[in-house]
Amino acid sequence: MHCHWRRSTEQSPLLLLTVTIAGALGITIPAAAQQNGGRQRLSTVQACHGAPSLTAQLGGKSMGLKNKSKDTMVNAASQFMDYFNATPSTRSLSSICWGASQVGPRDQSNGLEDKTLSDYVYWDGGIIKGTDGIYHMFASRWNQADGHNGWQWDSHAIHATSTHLYGPYTDRGLCWPDIDGGKGHNVTPLQLKDGRYAITVSGVRRGGVFVSKSLDGPWSYMGDVTVAKNAYSDAFNTQENLHIILRPDGRYEAVTSRGLIALADDVAGPYTVQGPSLFSEVPNCPNIYTLEDPCIWYSGGHYHFLTNQWDIRKAFHFTSSDGIANWKLNAGYAYDPTAGFIRDANGTVNHWCKLERPNVYIEKGHVVAMTFAAINVEKEKDLGNDLNGSKIIIVPFDGAALDRANSKSK
Repeated sequence: MHCHWRRSTEQSPLLLLTVTIAGALGITIPAAAQQNGGRQRLSTVQACHGAPSLTAQLGGKSMGLKNKSKDTMVNAASQFMDYFNATPSTRSLSSICWGASQVGPRDQSNGLEDKTLSDYVYWDGGIIKGTDGIYHMFASRWNQADGHNGWQWDSHAIHATSTHLYGPYTDRGLCWPDIDGGKGHNVTPLQLKDGRYAITVSGVRRGGVFVSKSLDGPWSYMGDVTVAKNAYSDAFNTQENLHIILRPDGRYEAVTSRGLIALADDVAGPYTVQGPSLFSEVPNCPNIYTLEDPCIWYSGGHYHFLTNQWDIRKAFHFTSSDGIANWKLNAGYAYDPTAGFIRDANGTVNHWCKLERPNVYIEKGHVVAMTFAAINVEKEKDLGNDLNGSKIIIVPFDGAALDRANSKSK
C-alpha cells in the first residue's frame, strides 16, 4: 500500500500539537512536515513512510493521543532497537582502517572482513554453531575492485569459521566451487528437520537450495524453490530476498521482500502462499515498494519479521502468534544506522552508512546476536580500489528480554 503526504491549505491543529509535544521531548519532526508555514499535514499513514509516528518515536507511549489503528500497533515499553547490547571487543579499535573516517574507530576483528580491502567485500551473513563448538558463517563475497555493484555478476557463496561468536571469522573459501563457479547471493543458512543443513540463495537467480550433512560441506544442489499455483502465487517471486526458516510445527516458512508468506513440508517446496502481503494487512505500514531484506524467526511464542526500508535506511519489526496472519507493527524502529546502538563496552559508537541483510543467531530459544551487512558509504560511492567497502558485523542482542516484553503485551 502507498503512503503519501496529504496536503492541506488550512493550518493543522494536529500538526501544531504534534510539533509542540515533540519539541518538549527533544524529538525532531521531519522538516518536510513543517514547511509552508505548517500547511503540510503529517498524516497517520505518512508517519510510517520516512519517519515513525509520534507514538512510535515515543517507544509506544501514546501521551494520550489516539491512534486510529492502535489495535494493530503494539505499544511495547521499548522499541526493538533498544534491546541491542554493547559489542565485546575482540581486538583494539582502529582509527586508521578502511571506513574509520565515516564509521568511527572500530574493531576489525568483529565479524568477517578483508582487513586490507585488497581482495574481497562481504555481504549477507548467517551463523550456525556446530556440534564441535565452532561458529560457521555463510555469506557472499565478490572482488572489491568491482565496487559494490559487483554483486550483480560476481557474487559467490562462502563459508567462514571462528572459535568465538563475534569473531574474527576466517574465510574458508567457496561453498560449492564445482557448481556454477560457486556463485550465490542472499546467502542464508538453516538446519533442516532431518538434521542436514541447507543454504538458500536468491537475488541474482531464482531461489534455490543447497544441502549438506556437514557444515563443512560438500554441498549439493537440491533444486529451485517451487511454489504451488493459487490466487497469490504470481506475486511470490523467489528471486526477491528469499528467506526460509524451519517452524516449530515441522513445516518450512518462506518469505520474500514483498511480505508474502508461504508454507511447505519440504525446504524446496512446493510452497503454498497463504494470502496477500502482510504489509497490505497492517495499518500504518511503511512504503511496501521500498521494503527489502526480510528476516523471519520464531522465539518467545511469537513469529518475528524484520524488514529494511532502504530509501530511508530504517528497519521495522512485526510480530504474529502463528507467523501467517494477524501481524502487528511494533512501535519504533528495529534498527537505524544513524542511531547509536552499535557501541562497545567503553561507549565508542559506530555509524555505518547502511545496515542491510539482517539475520539472527539464536541460542536456547532466544536471539543473542544479529548479523548485518555493513557498508561505510552509499553504495554508488563504493567504486572499487577506493578503500570503501562492506563487511559482516555481529551485534549482541537481548532476545530473552524482548520475548518477555512481548509475552506481557499479549
